Amino acid sequence: MNKYELKEKEWKLSTCDRYDFMIAGFSGAIAGIIDVFFVGNPSLSKLGSLTDDGADELVKKFAKVSGWKPKIDNENNVASAIGFLEGKFRVNYDQRNTTDVNKLFKMGTKNHHIKSLSHSPDIIGLFFSILNQFTSTATFVSEGKIFNIDTSDGKFELKGNNFIEKLFCGFCNWIGHIMSDLSGSSGGRGKINAGRGSGIPIPFMELFLMCDFGKFQNGNDRQTLAVTMTRVFQEGYDARFGVTMSIPVLIQELMIRSLWVIKKRYFEKKDWKECIPTEKHGDLRLMLLIGYTTFCLIDGIDAGLRSGGNMVQFILHLNYVAWVRLIMLVFKELIIRYGPYIKEYLDKFLYSIFNTIKNLNEQKLIKEFYERIQKIDREITKTLYEFIQQVQEEYKQRQKLLIESFSKKNNATQQMIYSVEYAKIMGVSKEKIIYSVEELDELLKK
Repeated sequence: MNKYELKEKEWKLSTCDRYDFMIAGFSGAIAGIIDVFFVGNPSLSKLGSLTDDGADELVKKFAKVSGWKPKIDNENNVASAIGFLEGKFRVNYDQRNTTDVNKLFKMGTKNHHIKSLSHSPDIIGLFFSILNQFTSTATFVSEGKIFNIDTSDGKFELKGNNFIEKLFCGFCNWIGHIMSDLSGSSGGRGKINAGRGSGIPIPFMELFLMCDFGKFQNGNDRQTLAVTMTRVFQEGYDARFGVTMSIPVLIQELMIRSLWVIKKRYFEKKDWKECIPTEKHGDLRLMLLIGYTTFCLIDGIDAGLRSGGNMVQFILHLNYVAWVRLIMLVFKELIIRYGPYIKEYLDKFLYSIFNTIKNLNEQKLIKEFYERIQKIDREITKTLYEFIQQVQEEYKQRQKLLIESFSKKNNATQQMIYSVEYAKIMGVSKEKIIYSVEELDELLKK
């Protein structure tokens, strides 16, 4: 029996029975109903107010950790917390309107977070944030085009005495600025009867702004997908609403996995180690696919009925998280089921190309080239590992010195010794370092 026959046998053993189909369909239907009646769209979401309040609390807690000290009776003022974070984590890519970007493209306060790639809470946002801070630029995407704005006006300076320190400060700036924008701006949230504010985009949603194609009906206008998604974001379809959309997704995921475990353990009498709901079980993967398909069908039908032919309203009612999860499950299943076939055909294709090279010398050169590439790859991996280890050791050493400098178990002299060592490591010049308690007293007397 070859590996493909074994694979087909595994598929047959991993099929679902009628109870599995019922569990998956029921779970998907429940999640779909929750999505329709309790998630809806950003402006009318019953669960949305809970996630908005949760985001406000997260911003206030982050601000307090970062040094925010609100006045008495002002502890619950999220606008004050946002204002503190905006001042503490200033960046050079926070342009807010068309004038700020030299009128290269249209932008306003309601959409600058999705158009600025550095404001995205994902790997793309992190990359462009670090790049922009190091190069004094700001990168934007609008209607399928990427724009780079020069921000070298001297108003922003990335802290740090060397590359590693600047990289760390850039990362902290990105996190802090993301948190300052999570629940809108301080100006917007500080107004009387203020709304929820313009938050940050759902991870990877900014990529839709590269899709400057299509003609979708939006009211009396026909607009591209890029413009449509910009308008969708302006209606409140942000990261906070993304968390709201994830609630029915999590409920469905837990229902299917929990009921699968119960069925395997108590009805099929499997051992506990065989009841762990991992992706190696084909029947569980199929149940998840059925559940999400049911969920997304209900979600799509509801969005179509409520949209009235308006694409913006249609997308506002779509559960982005559920659809992304369904697409990921489909691709993953295709790779699991057909990956070995694809790999074999690809190997045969490459082998046939290699054999068409009749010249033995050419074959030898190609083989040597691949060997060099593999050697370089190993060397790069080793160098990267050593670099990461070195950075970790330096960070641990600095962290230890900093902690010991403020530790109450050490007396003033010991704290001073640790603080001097910390200052030396951080690159402070000798004439600026205070070496003793006496020097500190003299300085304070002045």
